[in-house]
Amino acid sequence: MSTALFYASSTGNSEEIADKIASELGGIEIFDLSSSSVEKINEYDKVILGGSTWGDGELNDDWDEAWDSFKTLDLTDKTIALFGLGDQDGYPDEFCSALGIIYEQVSTSGAKIVGFTSTDGYDFDDSKAVIDGKFVGLVIDEDNQDDLTDERISSWAENIKADIL
Repeated sequence: MSTALFYASSTGNSEEIADKIASELGGIEIFDLSSSSVEKINEYDKVILGGSTWGDGELNDDWDEAWDSFKTLDLTDKTIALFGLGDQDGYPDEFCSALGIIYEQVSTSGAKIVGFTSTDGYDFDDSKAVIDGKFVGLVIDEDNQDDLTDERISSWAENIKADIL
């Protein structure tokens, strides 16, 4: 089975990041959760999941709508990488916390999670996406550090290639 990327995007930023990740990795299919069933994840052994954080550290609307179905998926033996978008200046107490919510569900499902990243270079107070001092996936701040986005994607993609492709 091949690799697929599933994302939810409210403003278009997550879609743009998903496209950049797919381009960087090459040869992966992309699915927008607003128009694709979350059950499609079952068709892939290797999956990238992503989206942005909204409100007080919440999933965006499309992830929220798919959440009950997502929680029923059997992710055992899948390899999963995660990416999230957030605003560390505007929401320093919940920076990319939706990524942590997704991670919590995936981590209890038996999946192998790859792609943890350093928190160095970010300035925030708290995040559910930090476990043992690292982000649980790629973290992007298009609002305040868009000049670092391409470099962060490239580095992360290189680090997960062996596991995710």
